Amino acid sequence: MTRQALAFRSETPQTLRAFWLGVLTVLMLLAQTLSARALPESFADLADKISPSVVNITTSTTVTARSQPSPLVPEGSPFEDFFREFQDRNGGGDDARPRRSQALGSGFVISEDGYIVTNNHVIENADEIEIEFFNGERLDATLVGTDPNTDIALLKVDAEQPLPFVTFGDSDIARVGDWVVAMGNPLGQGFSVSAGIVSARNRALSGTYDDYIQTDAAINRGNSGGPLFNAEGQVIGVNTAILSPNGGSIGIGFSMASNVVSKVVDQLKEYGETRRGWLGVRIQDVTEDMAEAMGMDTAKGAMVTDVPEGPAEAAGMQAGDVIMSFDGVDVEDTRGLVRQVGNTSVGKTVRVTVWRDGEMETLRVTLGRRENAEAVPAAQTQDLPGDPEVMDLMGMSLSELTPDLREQLDLSEDATGLVVTDVDEMADAFEKGVRAGDVITDAGQQKVTSIADLQERIKSAEDAGRKSILLLVRQNGDPRFVALPLDQ
Repeated sequence: MTRQALAFRSETPQTLRAFWLGVLTVLMLLAQTLSARALPESFADLADKISPSVVNITTSTTVTARSQPSPLVPEGSPFEDFFREFQDRNGGGDDARPRRSQALGSGFVISEDGYIVTNNHVIENADEIEIEFFNGERLDATLVGTDPNTDIALLKVDAEQPLPFVTFGDSDIARVGDWVVAMGNPLGQGFSVSAGIVSARNRALSGTYDDYIQTDAAINRGNSGGPLFNAEGQVIGVNTAILSPNGGSIGIGFSMASNVVSKVVDQLKEYGETRRGWLGVRIQDVTEDMAEAMGMDTAKGAMVTDVPEGPAEAAGMQAGDVIMSFDGVDVEDTRGLVRQVGNTSVGKTVRVTVWRDGEMETLRVTLGRRENAEAVPAAQTQDLPGDPEVMDLMGMSLSELTPDLREQLDLSEDATGLVVTDVDEMADAFEKGVRAGDVITDAGQQKVTSIADLQERIKSAEDAGRKSILLLVRQNGDPRFVALPLDQ
């Protein structure tokens, strides 16, 4: 073996060691860089940038209280008079005298000419609204408009100088795990900043148009109406509610998404009120068994349960249709459809694709205005003459309509269908909420007026290889679809 070969062999371990040390060093530097990007060293620069646009809100309301007993004494209690006399002797009996009640909240400026966004519940019923800015200046605000459905209010102040303001960001691109900063006036302590992450997206609490961002950034009473910022200083939410057993922050806060708020604000600014699109249908989500009963591959879309007089009825939509797309956008569920319709301009003609009788059909619907809509009961066909028949099917005892049943159930003369007189508590029908007194108006997406009609629909479903049949059930007048198995 040559000297050159020996030298090469002796140097190889050192060379490899140096190489891997270099690789390890690069990886450590890269990890430090990524860690620095994921965990900011400080939010101080961001706070300095956006704080001047955040405001504290104080509202005053005139309250005329009625003479009431102590809250510890139930109304009507024999001690009620005793406590009222006690209050009178101690100067508390003149409850009819008007008094001022104050409340605190937060908000943020969205334009240099003084438009301010906050929660509706912060300023609701207020006689006076005072805005305190970061520099200590105070100005009276006027109410431009409110939207109780999203709990958003728009205020306006007249300032001598242009005001610092912030802009809305795109809440749809916010990801779970992104850093966020909440600002406001928690518990009346003045301007305060808290940081956290996006914990969840698309949360719904109780409203029709709910689209909340959940965050673990500390949000307390008084933070209501304040902004939730992303790392770029854009508003992606309006802090609205917390989930807490004790009223304090436990890291579960909710902010209405900016993509909902910005549309509401634009309408309040232009009209002083909201103007949402209205399709004019009652809908419910499509379940797996309902999809199977209709021959659909997947459980998606919004099932139409009723079509009162309105835009959809004029366009030819029918109960039993499944709305699959609206204005070119696929419909996943009822919640998504309601939001999309509400965000569409009143008077716009849109294409609505529905699943009907195993095929897709496209309708053109000119939207009305939801705020002006009045529910009108859908028209019903005339009842067919003949003696009523009673039969047990699919775990239910069913009867054709009689004058006595119409009177008992307070049904109109032109109502049709089969009355559920009893339900086996072990049957699927009971589990899915069908109860005595319900009226089955449709089976297999066709009207039924007799037991024979229902039997024919069941046979057709069996011949088509279906495992279940779709029934339209009206409970106290409210319609909904139920899929029941055919083997009961």
